[in-house]
Amino acid sequence: MSILIIIFGLLMFLAGMSLMTNPEVIVGLLKRNSDKLWLHIGAVLVRLMLGVLLVYQASVSKFPITLTVFGWIAIVAAIVFMMIGRNNFINLVSWAFSLMKPFARIGGGLAILFGSFLIYAFV
Repeated sequence: MSILIIIFGLLMFLAGMSLMTNPEVIVGLLKRNSDKLWLHIGAVLVRLMLGVLLVYQASVSKFPITLTVFGWIAIVAAIVFMMIGRNNFINLVSWAFSLMKPFARIGGGLAILFGSFLIYAFV
């Protein structure tokens, strides 16, 4: 199961690298699909799966308390995204994109750090 978290960390690292080098690739993809149902479902499922994996596997990591907290934050975020409904999710995504332009590279750096942290915690 830890391998799934390592794979997620690697994907997060690569997404962060993409945001650092050319933010329009990821931002453009998400903007074009912000009103699609799959984006909302994906946002919920990815957070829920990651959260459950982190809580379940935290005890075998180098940082069990930190990863348990991150896991519960991801689970709560998944529940909130599920409960706010489609229209509010679309509004949230639109609002986030209005902030994205000046902060995309900073977000990329944070994604690189978080992905690296997940890999380090389970290797």
